[in-house]
Amino acid sequence: MDEPTPTPVVPAALVFAGQVLDADSFRSWDEPPRYPDDGPSYADDLARARARSGADEAALTGEGRIGGHRVAVLLSEFTFLAGSIGTATAARLLRAVERATAERLPLIAFPASGGTRMQEGTPAFVRMIAIANAVAAHKAAGLPYLVHLRHPTTGGVLASWGSLGQLTTAEPGALVGFLGPRVYQALYGAPFPEGVQRAEHLARFGTVDAVLPAGELRQWLTAALELLACPRPPAAEPSGPPASVTKAAVPVWESVARTRRPDRPGLAELLAGADTVVPLSGTGAGERDDALRLALARFGDRRCVVVGHDRAAAAAHGPVGPGALRTARRGMRLAAELRLPLLTVIDTHGALLSRSAEEGALAGEIARCVAELSALPVPVVSLLLGEGAGGAALALLPADRAIAAEHAWLSPLPPEGASVILHRTPDRAPQLAEQQRIGAVELAREGVVDRVLPEPQAPAEFIQRAIAAVREELAHAAALTPPGPRLARFRDLAR
Repeated sequence: MDEPTPTPVVPAALVFAGQVLDADSFRSWDEPPRYPDDGPSYADDLARARARSGADEAALTGEGRIGGHRVAVLLSEFTFLAGSIGTATAARLLRAVERATAERLPLIAFPASGGTRMQEGTPAFVRMIAIANAVAAHKAAGLPYLVHLRHPTTGGVLASWGSLGQLTTAEPGALVGFLGPRVYQALYGAPFPEGVQRAEHLARFGTVDAVLPAGELRQWLTAALELLACPRPPAAEPSGPPASVTKAAVPVWESVARTRRPDRPGLAELLAGADTVVPLSGTGAGERDDALRLALARFGDRRCVVVGHDRAAAAAHGPVGPGALRTARRGMRLAAELRLPLLTVIDTHGALLSRSAEEGALAGEIARCVAELSALPVPVVSLLLGEGAGGAALALLPADRAIAAEHAWLSPLPPEGASVILHRTPDRAPQLAEQQRIGAVELAREGVVDRVLPEPQAPAEFIQRAIAAVREELAHAAALTPPGPRLARFRDLAR
């Protein structure tokens, strides 16, 4: 009697890919791996790994589609020697990254690995550098590199190509950490603190942007690729001069009061009115401050990176701190890498004043934001939406085109603080607000902003008008050669 034919093992990586990629769209790029001669024991390990996993190596590469967008993919196969990276694995990954760059494809990595392959030692370990360099070259070519950390991702993989994503998500419950807990316990004689290396914990600190199961990940990636991989031809903008206020309708102190109303629309409402939004979180380097929001967004046919103060989050959790400004700098880097315009939204009562802010180099972060934003090689539009107090506002101000809402204002300190400095009482704030010329119309006269946006009373109409202005100014800024206009603006003001 003939023996039954064993059922082929389907690699877990391909099962996962089938949940994220469009149906039947994956096409392998892989060639048969070539191994160093490390003796019969290693050969036996490889043979068992192939039989157990159904894969010929710990990484599978190829292309597929997500939401119709053609993408290159890197897939770890953890059941093949714990997804470890040997010399053959590294060569495969390197070829795939370089091919994705040559074909100008978005590159999406799905690592799940214990790190370097111990059977091959240092020769495998140092090849992580080549993979990281290839990823850096891919990003330098203006191409997206997105990472989804699967369970588990540790060691050299996390310390190289697993941590270089412009956008990074993680699988729910995934173990994500530099040193695996078993190795930690063996080395230090104590268990690693529970929960620290879990995806959800890392999301709280801005190390990953979101924790998503496969179904939600597919939707998230589709939205991101719509913004990053498939730009639509921009629609023609309406002709004629844009609406602009030339005379203040109310005293500036009344404008200050209006910007402080709890029901005044802010960045959250602006993003809610966008056609597509992919929210991001934190610095990507273990720091998160929700007083500043970071997102990719599309307003009509205009795509951009958005960095802005979130007045509602600041009211709930405290003002802008150093981590928020480091998140802003992440947004600036993303805009430059992805070659997208940057929209900054200013609406802040001021920066955090505390010991932690001083120790976190708040003043230095304001300076670095101003310097980096001023030199950014992509168009920048700023929207002064409400309050604009102090260094936290200045950090997001340099722009090629600047808009101010009719009742928005900008000052070195909240007017009460300036009054205390000059008069030792906050009671002179209304008069000082007029004297310091902080209102939107005065800002336009000084050349700090290019136009003042009329504010309808209805919040929904106000936001729609702001969105229309953003679209117009993104179109205007796209025709400029940055960073010339924003450098000239403030140089001329200083003369």
